[in-house]
Amino acid sequence: MSALIVSYNVRPYLLETLRAYYSTRGAEAEAIVVDNASSDGTPDAVRQAFPQTVVVALKENVGFGRANNKALEQSRGEFVLLLNPDVVLQDSCVDRLAQFLAANPQAGAAGPRLVRPDGRPDLAARRAFPSPLAALYRFTGLSRVFRDSPRFNRYNLGSISADSAHEIDAGTAACLLVRRAAVDKVGFFDPDFFMFGEDLDLCYRLREGGWKIYYVPDAVAIHVKGTSTRQATQPMLYEFHRAMWTFHKKHYARKTPGVLNALIWLGIWARWALLSVIARITRRSAVSP
Repeated sequence: MSALIVSYNVRPYLLETLRAYYSTRGAEAEAIVVDNASSDGTPDAVRQAFPQTVVVALKENVGFGRANNKALEQSRGEFVLLLNPDVVLQDSCVDRLAQFLAANPQAGAAGPRLVRPDGRPDLAARRAFPSPLAALYRFTGLSRVFRDSPRFNRYNLGSISADSAHEIDAGTAACLLVRRAAVDKVGFFDPDFFMFGEDLDLCYRLREGGWKIYYVPDAVAIHVKGTSTRQATQPMLYEFHRAMWTFHKKHYARKTPGVLNALIWLGIWARWALLSVIARITRRSAVSP
């Protein structure tokens, strides 16, 4: 197994993530850290604290997907663990994901139950693909009003219990165990996504390639969330919305009438403009819930 971790100015979180990873997997486990030109001394700190880690220090920030692609080139594992530097694996988390993939050969990827430090669930751990209608319900707040509705909260699978393993459209690259044989067939991250959306795109291609993706709730990890993106809220808001349009254009636009495509484009960028103004006024640092 190989853990791929992309970091950007999150040294203390990354060290804790690596500490938890090696404590659950053993000192000889493979981990590749690609650092996106951090200014906080991350590469040297990792080399000193965990000399067994492969560290790739980039001279510029190439984005999340491209950095992961570089990490994959260095890895050798049959299973590839996508792991954010602000995720702390709990005991047996990775073992349970690996056991699930081993027992289900049709599974291309499996993700854990992710919880925030205060115990709230990280809803990105189990998602449906963001169809235009699902996005509309989410952005208008209907998904929060009708949390258990299979229609209005389809994106976050509100009608399906989070306490049992089940098939999902997509997990999150914050913590997702992927079968390397599946990646070899469908490709890894699309470099058109700088930040956000690349995990949805990967899961979409995995499913198109005949693989299944699962949520495994007895595997648990804690996700602090937003440690990198809040460092540059306005650029990340732009990338979040650009990823929305990139995903739609790539997977849905050809099957969507031109007028509706134009309305979707307008809706995405109107939302970006509104949230950008709100972020400047309120100094809100969160990019997404």
